[in-house]
Amino acid sequence: MYYEEVMIKNLYTLSETLAEPLLSGLVYPWEALPLIGDFICQIGKTLPKEEYEYRGDNVWTARDAEIFDSAYIKGPAIIGHRTQVRHGAFIRGKALVGDDAVVGNSVELKNVILFNQVQVPHYNYVGDSILGLHAHMGAGSITSNVKADNKNVVIHTSEGGIETGMRKVGAMLGDRSDVGCNTVLNPGTVLGMRVSVYPVSCVRGVIPADHIYKSADSIILRK
Repeated sequence: MYYEEVMIKNLYTLSETLAEPLLSGLVYPWEALPLIGDFICQIGKTLPKEEYEYRGDNVWTARDAEIFDSAYIKGPAIIGHRTQVRHGAFIRGKALVGDDAVVGNSVELKNVILFNQVQVPHYNYVGDSILGLHAHMGAGSITSNVKADNKNVVIHTSEGGIETGMRKVGAMLGDRSDVGCNTVLNPGTVLGMRVSVYPVSCVRGVIPADHIYKSADSIILRK
């Protein structure tokens, strides 16, 4: 049995990421999390040298990306074309960041795939997560990736729970999802395509595509 609302094909436009070969062979996005580091090392070696600079330690950055001197990037990592990695950004490794993205000041990334045009511009923590095309996280919003009881994360869909078998799972944001400022996305949260979340929210479970999350008791269809 497959849970349609959280399948990769219903959350992401795969042509908008270098991770397409990885994700296209999977059913659910969190299945990619243990594979991101090795995948980056594999495809990094195939990137055209005229377009990407190899910085050592399995770090490849597009030559037209803007990397601030104060940013820290640990490999394996790929930074895409025209992407900005701003002041004080901390990329801890296993990060595949697409084209025309923004990794802002004091943002921390770890074990993530950011599709093209993703914006995490101000004081965000994004760990063990996958953010789709043009997804945006407002200032101070974070992905929480470990449960308080340290048990494995379960994805709670409208049809039942899916055991991930993993202790660390952050959030899966579908294409063009938008998360308001100072919001916490709890472990295993999935936002469908074009979901909007009000600021200062605490979100868990699966929010269907084209819905607006005002609160846990008020999730409405976008008009």
